[in-house]
Amino acid sequence: MPNAAQLQVKATLAAKIGEIIKHRHLTQTQAAEILFMPQPKLSKMLRGQFRGVSEAKMLECLNRLGCDVQIVVRKPSRSKVEGHTSVVFA
Repeated sequence: MPNAAQLQVKATLAAKIGEIIKHRHLTQTQAAEILFMPQPKLSKMLRGQFRGVSEAKMLECLNRLGCDVQIVVRKPSRSKVEGHTSVVFA
C-alpha cells in the first residue's frame, strides 16, 4: 500500500490514545468531550477507521489526555533516499 507507513503511524497513535482512555477509566463519551471530538468519530478512530482524522488531530488528542508530544527531525543517513517516520513512546 502506498500509504502503509502513514497508516502504521496513525494505528500506533490511536492505540496509545485508546490505552490512555482505558487506563483513566473514561467512557468514550467522556473521552470525546475531553478530545473535542464526536463520540462516533472517536469510536471509529479507536477501531482503526482513520478517515477524517489527521495525525495532527491525534497528537492534539494525546496533548488533551495529558501527554507531552515531542517531534524530532534528524538528518537523513547517507544511504537513504527517503526518510522514515516512527512513533516512540517513552
